[in-house]
Amino acid sequence: MILKENVSENRPKLIKKIMLTLCWILAFFVSEAEVREINLPGCSHVEPQIRYRAITDEEFVLQCALPDKDATHIYNSSLLEHKVKWFWRQKGKEPLEPIKESSNPARRGDALWFKPVRESASGVYICMMWKKIPCLKIVLEVQTKKAAKCSDYDTNTLYLLAGNGNSITCPGTKCYDHIKKPDVKWYKDGHQIKYSKSRQSLKLKHDEIYLNPTYDKDSGVYVCDYTLYDNTIQWTMRTAVTVEVIAKNTIHPPNFLYPNGVVILEAELGKPLELECRVQFGFERVSPMRVTWKRNNKENINEKLTQETSIYRRSLKGHTLLHVAKLKEITEMDFRSNFTCFAENLVGNATAVIQLKRKQRVVFLYVLCSAISTLFALLLCSAFIYQHWIEIVLMYRSYLIHNETTGDGKEFDAFVSYAKLDASESDSTLISEERFALELLPDMLENKYGYKLCILERDILPGGAYTDEVVTAIKQSRRAIIILSPAYISGPSIFELQAAVNCALEDKKIKLVLIKFQAFQEPETLPPVVKKALRILPVVTWKSSISAAPNNKFWKYMHYHMPVKTTKMLGNCSLKGFFQRLLSLVYQ
Repeated sequence: MILKENVSENRPKLIKKIMLTLCWILAFFVSEAEVREINLPGCSHVEPQIRYRAITDEEFVLQCALPDKDATHIYNSSLLEHKVKWFWRQKGKEPLEPIKESSNPARRGDALWFKPVRESASGVYICMMWKKIPCLKIVLEVQTKKAAKCSDYDTNTLYLLAGNGNSITCPGTKCYDHIKKPDVKWYKDGHQIKYSKSRQSLKLKHDEIYLNPTYDKDSGVYVCDYTLYDNTIQWTMRTAVTVEVIAKNTIHPPNFLYPNGVVILEAELGKPLELECRVQFGFERVSPMRVTWKRNNKENINEKLTQETSIYRRSLKGHTLLHVAKLKEITEMDFRSNFTCFAENLVGNATAVIQLKRKQRVVFLYVLCSAISTLFALLLCSAFIYQHWIEIVLMYRSYLIHNETTGDGKEFDAFVSYAKLDASESDSTLISEERFALELLPDMLENKYGYKLCILERDILPGGAYTDEVVTAIKQSRRAIIILSPAYISGPSIFELQAAVNCALEDKKIKLVLIKFQAFQEPETLPPVVKKALRILPVVTWKSSISAAPNNKFWKYMHYHMPVKTTKMLGNCSLKGFFQRLLSLVYQ
């Protein structure tokens, strides 16, 4: 007994020791793995495949990709970071170090983003991409503008006025004046910029991009590359410029969307309340915009209202600002105060006021009775709709919906498919099924509802191939009525169902209606498309004892699945007839 108690007391300590041991083992293997990766066997003697030059304090992107003169992008953000491993050796230093997650450089997809790149970033970079690049060595040399002999080097942020003609110059071409430079390759958001017929207003001329006019979508980071040779060594000079498209500054003061003027709100004593203020500001490149709530048009130092601000998406047309003041508990003083929303920009300022009014208490019994009455009415209405939904839909279609068959090019409203009577068979059930298809179904759908059915033996002249005649008849029909029975499922007529399903998949105007004439079991040999159709298509069940009556719901469901076919016009007369029939249905 004492032994069991000692084991139970020492169990947490034992588990803790085991966990510590596992952690040490895991740390050992991880450190060993890092050492093996930093050694990079087979990579140390590889010559650098790419050499880049950059200007200090600029944005710079370094892609893990083999040199390709036809490449149309300089980074791929969709690639998962863990598939790319980066290492680097700082210029003038020996040890190779792994590049870990940081804000500068940041790892994005298959690239390193320097925002900005410093002179200390010069060195050798090695990247390895899983299953694609075993070892890629890149040399990066970061120079100051003075060392790169740059003259008239513009700022790396460019502001362009929307709607005007503007140009973007590659900053790197301002450097190395003594070296002849080839044409520049431009990239925006990682993709190479080329002349396109869809954007003829964008032109590329040597080291400049011409935009006439300039659009809001032209904002972004532009990267330009060109090749230079220094002592027979080929370098790619890469610089970047951030373009922001701006509009003319607004000439209007802030515009209040809510409240506008003086607004009175009902509030309940002792309850919390939020005061919203929505203000529309025009575009301002540098704006001292300010929105604040004041009580009685004064900022009381002793009482600070809790205020929050949200800004909707900015655009060249400006933006809308939502400013909310939160009152934790409405007091009597709040009912005697004016809450003023004050907004200002470079042009001017504007104000709007919210006053609080005591909310009148509503008699509880009145609210309860109203709620019960409404609920009871909803239940009655729901029960009525559930009971007579098919009649309501048919009346609605009959009076208020146009003829959907007009101009669709179809000859028949429905193709009828059933098990054909074989001369050697005398089964009474099969005869009853054939009589249903040839007599009862046409009598109701054609004579009563005015539809035109296609019955192969009756409406199609013989002479062609059976399969071709079936497919042609189905394509000329808006519906395909399939009369299902054991004889149909296991007989040759199943081909007509399969053909109807295939036609419906090709022509969305063709819909299938299944009539379950008799219970049946699906054979295992049925085609997959037929099995799926039997599960998802609408099925109307025929009950021989009661379905034959003209007003039975079977025929209403058949009418519901048939095309909408009416000649009645929309207007007061049709609406009046619809409501008259609806009232007659209620009083039945």
